[in-house]
Amino acid sequence: MLFNSAHFIVFFIIVTTAYFSLGLKGRLYLLLFASCYFYMVFRPIYILILFFTIVIDYYAGIWIEQSTGSKRKLLLIISLISNIGILAYFKYFNFLNQNLTHLLGYFKVENNIPFLEILLPIGLSFHTFQAMSYTIEVYRGKQPAEQHFGVYALYVMFYPQLVAGPIERPQNILPQLKTFQKYDLENVKSGLLLMAWGLFKKVVIADRLALFVDYAYNQPSEKNGLTLLMATFFYTFQIYCDFSGYSDIAIGSARVMGYNLMENFKSPYFSGSISEFWRRWHISLSSWFRDYLYIPLGGNRKGITRKYLGLFLVFMVSGLWHGAKWTFVVWGSLHGIYLILAALRQSLLPDFAISKSRLFSFLNVLATFIIVMFSWVFFRASGIFDATQIFKKIAQLNFADELPNIMNTNELIFSFILIFALLLKEKFYFSFRPLGSIQFGILFVFLLFLTYFLGVFSNQQFIYFQF
Repeated sequence: MLFNSAHFIVFFIIVTTAYFSLGLKGRLYLLLFASCYFYMVFRPIYILILFFTIVIDYYAGIWIEQSTGSKRKLLLIISLISNIGILAYFKYFNFLNQNLTHLLGYFKVENNIPFLEILLPIGLSFHTFQAMSYTIEVYRGKQPAEQHFGVYALYVMFYPQLVAGPIERPQNILPQLKTFQKYDLENVKSGLLLMAWGLFKKVVIADRLALFVDYAYNQPSEKNGLTLLMATFFYTFQIYCDFSGYSDIAIGSARVMGYNLMENFKSPYFSGSISEFWRRWHISLSSWFRDYLYIPLGGNRKGITRKYLGLFLVFMVSGLWHGAKWTFVVWGSLHGIYLILAALRQSLLPDFAISKSRLFSFLNVLATFIIVMFSWVFFRASGIFDATQIFKKIAQLNFADELPNIMNTNELIFSFILIFALLLKEKFYFSFRPLGSIQFGILFVFLLFLTYFLGVFSNQQFIYFQF
């Protein structure tokens, strides 16, 4: 079910109204049923995959807690293999088979392994990582095993963040699911405003910019450099508004019911360094990789070489997590290289960043934005060849080129105005502070009014649903 659909609006109103009329046990089963329905709207049969992983990890958590020694580790490994195995089968089998076919082709050997005709279950990477964090935390002794099957199932399936995060930790969500959340008007108001703002970012900004981006990135070899440069700039904000818009709606819809989900974005394009960018962008995923991959690989404790190798490996895996394409691997690896170079600069030139002048800070933010923007080319391009064509065209930029008529001048100007307004809001007004009922009503209706009259209602799927 898409957040930017009338279906979801009706679903949200019915579920939320029923939620506040029930006791704790009734709420648990209501949210379980609603979450199943929410997920099954996409493809009903894939609910069985969710059920399979939930059953395995539920019992694995209990048995890990009851076990000692090597048996604990064995149970954790079984749980992780089950989750990663499902992810690998649906997401990476054809990718690996395709690359094996190319490799064997160099040696004139035929690959007889058939390709699978399967669709990727929506949000598979997200709920898989959330389930894995539970068993890892139980193994580490930081989270008691959940004894109530329904509570654990809802932890994995909670509909606001089921298909695109934030990727939650059990310590945050499980206690909330077992607590009766009282009706709180401030939570309702701030949650609804956050949902309205997220919807605005998605359908007014992201989906409008997508019109130009999709045109330019379709057969980029036929487009000029100016068009591709502008499309890359637009995509930088399209993907941010699309994904952060989803996160806002997810966090807001949970907050209306009294649940607090973790913040997933914190004005990332105002970052003064690439490491700061990753502390502000997709926070739930970057912190997951930090805690469950980077630190176990040695983190900062095993020397410089191990640290840099760990950084590169983590971001290469992060790229692959996003999709079974070499463009994603290159995108992730590129960010790993960015971080290694930044760490080298810091170690070789420790006084370089001492200046606190506004000009110096601005130049750091601008430089970070530019390298992030150009890395998005690999994320958006359909293949490595297309990405190289885009860079080649941009390098040959001729400002005498004309822009395509996919957007007229007024629409282009309006798109830039929307981006500027977004940046102003991000810079000076980070969150919706507590408002009186009248102020809330005016702002909420105003946001919905703008969304209705300025939105691009194509029911376009959120970008991160494919992951």
